[in-house]
Amino acid sequence: MFPGYLNESILKRAQEIGQLDVRLHNIRDYASGKHRVTDEPPYGGGGGMVLKIEPLSAALEHILAQTTAGEADLGTKPEPTPVILLTPQGRPFSQKIAQELSAHERLVLVCGRYEGFDERVRQHLVTDEISIGDYVLTGGELAAMVLVDAVTRLLEGTLGAEGAAESDSHATGLLEGPHYTRPASFRGWDVPEVLRSGHDANIQQWRRQQALRRTWQRRPEMLLTADLDEADKWFLGKLAEEQDEGAD
Repeated sequence: MFPGYLNESILKRAQEIGQLDVRLHNIRDYASGKHRVTDEPPYGGGGGMVLKIEPLSAALEHILAQTTAGEADLGTKPEPTPVILLTPQGRPFSQKIAQELSAHERLVLVCGRYEGFDERVRQHLVTDEISIGDYVLTGGELAAMVLVDAVTRLLEGTLGAEGAAESDSHATGLLEGPHYTRPASFRGWDVPEVLRSGHDANIQQWRRQQALRRTWQRRPEMLLTADLDEADKWFLGKLAEEQDEGAD
């Protein structure tokens, strides 16, 4: 499931420049017995199958015993590696968590299937649980790819342009404002004049105000925690006045 997505676009570039190294591990390879069984029916009955703790424990022990290239070069004691279980019961994934995870040398992502994991996996083998949304997927693979993508975008050099990730939606605590490109006019729909003016200060002000406006309109709760200066607060006041006038 992973190669098609991991070997394209930004993720491919990140691997080529040495900023990303993804290693896939099949849990079945760590199961014992002739049939390498990784799941069993749950104690107490019920539908579905539950992933066993033994192969997961063996897989994690093997993976965590490996040393990354960066650790080998430094000759230092490796930092504790976050072991993240992808589950709808985890803490909701966000840009802030992506930034937090991007600071680590290595992450281990545990993808589930079927009914879930033996509870002892949660209790003893993982250090974190993350959910990408309040819904249920067939497995944790898609959630893992979401984490890999979001975290990789924050690594130096992966986007090409310096600081490109810093202006993305949620990166600044606001939604990103609108973008335009050529032609300047299409069916009477014109690109805002300020963007064609060449006046950098005015353009930056317009972009900031449009980000504030879009956040006000679509995700107003984000403004409660956004880092706002006096100019931002003044503009939000103007938006409030516009709203009040519209209500009248």
